[in-house]
Amino acid sequence: MDLGLTGKAALVGGASRGIGRAVAMALAREGCSVAICARTPDALDAAAQDIRQETDAEVLAVKCDMASNDDIRRFVQDAVTTFGKLDIVVNNAGGPPMGTFESLSDDYWEHALAQNLMSVVRTTREALPHLKRSGSGRIINVTSVAVKQPIDGLMLSNSARLGVVGLAKTLSRELAAEGITVNNVCPGNIATERLISLIEQRSKELGITLEKSVSAEETRIPMGFLGQPEDVANLVVFLASTQARYITGTTIQVDGGSTTAVF
Repeated sequence: MDLGLTGKAALVGGASRGIGRAVAMALAREGCSVAICARTPDALDAAAQDIRQETDAEVLAVKCDMASNDDIRRFVQDAVTTFGKLDIVVNNAGGPPMGTFESLSDDYWEHALAQNLMSVVRTTREALPHLKRSGSGRIINVTSVAVKQPIDGLMLSNSARLGVVGLAKTLSRELAAEGITVNNVCPGNIATERLISLIEQRSKELGITLEKSVSAEETRIPMGFLGQPEDVANLVVFLASTQARYITGTTIQVDGGSTTAVF
């Protein structure tokens, strides 16, 4: 299948590792130029070099904190200056820490909202004029299965990421006439550093080994194993493609069938 991505310019947040990196690599393999960002320069530069070596794609790496409006503005501007256009935006940022309602102060809430909700608002706002000029703009938000089935202990993620889904659904209707699609991808049970750290934390609370905790997690997944970042990236790439022109306003989980919610 020709995905029609050759020559497109994409921007991917939080792309030094995990899902963001896998998405950037997958888009580059399909012929996109990619702008990537992260807070840690060394990891970011290493990711950029790996993508260049494997795909020969043009890669721009920009140090950026997705909780910072000024950083986001610079990131988008640098991407447009480098590529001369912008066709695809993948909103992705690290998840907030675990915590119960009573344990979380305003500082935690404000940072979570800045990083996981306002980053989507700000990046989309900065990119929108360029996506309109594209004629086939794509906005893809990487959220979490928590938007369909809240996860105990992830109060901040459960709350902030639902805001992204509401934004995306409304925005998809506002931008449809411009040929821009807006969709959400919800990873669940993906073997990223964040998931492993959460499982490790739970294993300590339960007094069992990490291996037993991972095994217990896998038994709750109908497919029987943890997914890989590439499993999420494959869906993102399809939603970014010309083949997905009639798909907008959707929220799709990638979780091996573990989410029991119907919608």
